[in-house]
Amino acid sequence: MNTQVFTARRDRLRTLMAGKGYKAMLVPLAANRYYLSGFELHDPQCNESAGMILVTDSGEDWLMTDSRFIDAAARVWPRERVFIYRYPVMESIGRHIRSLGYSEVCVDDQSLSFRNWKNMSNAISMVPCSGYVEALRLIKDDTEIAAIRKANALNHKVFAQIEKELVPGRTEREIAWMIEKLYREQGASELAFTTIVAVGKNAALPHAIPGDDIITENCPVLIDKGCRVDEYCSDQTRTFWVGNSPSDEFKRTLELVQEAQRAGISAIAGGEPIPEVYDRANSVFERHGVEKYFTHSFGHGVGLETHEGPGLSMRGIQLFEPGMVVTAEPGLYYPEWGGVRWEHMVLVTDDACEVL
Repeated sequence: MNTQVFTARRDRLRTLMAGKGYKAMLVPLAANRYYLSGFELHDPQCNESAGMILVTDSGEDWLMTDSRFIDAAARVWPRERVFIYRYPVMESIGRHIRSLGYSEVCVDDQSLSFRNWKNMSNAISMVPCSGYVEALRLIKDDTEIAAIRKANALNHKVFAQIEKELVPGRTEREIAWMIEKLYREQGASELAFTTIVAVGKNAALPHAIPGDDIITENCPVLIDKGCRVDEYCSDQTRTFWVGNSPSDEFKRTLELVQEAQRAGISAIAGGEPIPEVYDRANSVFERHGVEKYFTHSFGHGVGLETHEGPGLSMRGIQLFEPGMVVTAEPGLYYPEWGGVRWEHMVLVTDDACEVL
């Protein structure tokens, strides 16, 4: 991606900062770091950072990282504004920010641990803030939408390929591996998230972990999967029936879930209130007396992360905006036999939406 794209994103963040009177903002979260710089979408592991971005009112922004990433940083960032921190890391970062003439820095308090916050506060005054970069990420540009379309197209393709592999005797774990292999062989860089394959009663677990349960004749198989292409994610769910004759319970549940999905999608359009989608979907379930089996939100945003804003729940006052990409994924879950979830990705347009 052109470096000017990242510069423009930081300039937009700078405008938001100026509106709040912030002079300097430290960005620790990996996806936000990448969004603003093109540097390292992932951290090495959950308790280890590849670096942070400092955005300043002067426009002299900094990439802060450790010595392992010097060469990688130089590929996307001017070397003279790469700060290589030393131990103790957070105090080192705080001292560097002070050396630039800032007496305080605002930091996303949702992506920095209490321990790191405390250590950094020994070197500089810190102001908690959150959601600024995420607010920019809500609206996808044409390049982002193109990447999401590619990832989503591959998701559709792999669903078509994997359906014929759902035969009695195969385990959840085997199917999950087949899915990952198909993704990687056809252009995905990685999974967007750990694939969910849930057989039988396991389909009642919204975030089931694939194990050694075996597909049997006449059982549901719920698959929730996604891949990453050009750094952007896809996310879809389908629930299949293995066998010649789906049970009446399964057929009725699938019909209700798909009806609720259509009802929710009908409320997605630029300028419309986000909670309306949940209300419309849930009203379908309420009419049939099954709303207690719908145990999660209607959907969520998708982009650099599989789960990002906006959340499509009953709460909030946010409006849909053109360029948002969200999921539509109602489900009904019955511990006695399993469940059904059906998920599309949806692009919000000016006065409607597009199911991808």
